[in-house]
Amino acid sequence: MVKAPRGYRQRTRKLLRKRVRDKGGVPRLSVYLREYRVGDKVAIVINSSFPDWGMPHRRYHGLTGTIVGRRGEAYEVEVYLGRKKKTLFVPPVHLKPLRVEASQQQ
Repeated sequence: MVKAPRGYRQRTRKLLRKRVRDKGGVPRLSVYLREYRVGDKVAIVINSSFPDWGMPHRRYHGLTGTIVGRRGEAYEVEVYLGRKKKTLFVPPVHLKPLRVEASQQQ
């Protein structure tokens, strides 16, 4: 028998799966060129097509964070995991902007 894998990408068959129509294509250029400012709210959505470009751990998939700064090409994102505050370095490929309502912004 083959020994079961113990890496951090094990058991991600459904979590990191792409839909059939999303497979094979590269993301739009606006995903790479999008600029985030300090204080912007973003969602961490892992794009499994880019594993070599600083893919965050799967436990942060779907969490909402705040941009704290910039580190090279990646952004520093502050996320709460339970009561703990974590700082992640996430490339823009794995981030999606959240729309903040005008009433909350003031």
